[in-house]
Amino acid sequence: MFFSVVIPTYNRRPILEKCLRAMEHQVLAAQSIVTDYEIVVVDDGSTDGTVEWLQKNSADFPHVRLFEQSHMGPAAARNLGVEKARGDHIVFIDSDLIVLAGFLQAHADALKQGKQEDGDRVFTYGTVINTCNFEQPTAEPFKITDYSRAYFATGNVAIARKWLEQAGLFDTRFQLYGWEDLELGVRLKQLGLKLISCPAAVGYHWHPPFSLEQIPSLIDREIQRGRMGVLFYQKHPTWNVRLMIQMTWLHRILWGGLTLGGSLNERTMAPLLQWLIDSGKPQLALEIARIFLNWYNVKGVYAAYEESQQAG
Repeated sequence: MFFSVVIPTYNRRPILEKCLRAMEHQVLAAQSIVTDYEIVVVDDGSTDGTVEWLQKNSADFPHVRLFEQSHMGPAAARNLGVEKARGDHIVFIDSDLIVLAGFLQAHADALKQGKQEDGDRVFTYGTVINTCNFEQPTAEPFKITDYSRAYFATGNVAIARKWLEQAGLFDTRFQLYGWEDLELGVRLKQLGLKLISCPAAVGYHWHPPFSLEQIPSLIDREIQRGRMGVLFYQKHPTWNVRLMIQMTWLHRILWGGLTLGGSLNERTMAPLLQWLIDSGKPQLALEIARIFLNWYNVKGVYAAYEESQQAG
């Protein structure tokens, strides 16, 4: 088994360095089925000096192979990574994920056991722990909010390359934020692939501490997610997808009700959020902000869907 770790990146140089150094320090078992691994970094048109930094420090990253593309989004970047990969198995992680030393071995062990028990049509999904601790990201404990039921999420997943190619790789029409990995997951599920949980493959997903200055970009991201959600639904018009993208009357009642029809928003909630941030509770502030962010997402979904209906 040869692992190709595919990492798309865009303007994340400081945390990318931590990500790559952790990947370079993988420890494989003496009798590991992993013969070797490479790290395929695809720069998606960064403007923060990522490419120049990697080229200058290439000696520090012997496993890294760097490829570049113009800014086309993570779907196209991951496809390029798979195309250039040498491995028979692909590991997808994000460029803001810091893994433990046994990360690859854990995925390999779980894949081996999964194939013995369930056959060849399996892939593994590891643990993702969110943290805003830049200096010591791996010190963060697992929290209830880190629990995920996603079927195929590219933050921490390992899969045989042949299944990605058979499914057709990522749909590059997903150029805005969201859903390109879960949409591919629907096609993988149609091929009969089974998810094998791999809790020992731990990755720490870093993000900066929440601040009010982030809210406009977070709102924009939810609107983008809504637009891409409609594309997801157009490809797979099922009730399950409607639930995933929050395009149901249940979500309109839930988030519309919790925000009092939008009255509780980024302006009216700002004093409470700032108080929580000043009290050293930025994560709690973010979770509360997700109430009105979800409402923006629901409104974005329905606005995009109405546009598509009028255009179609």
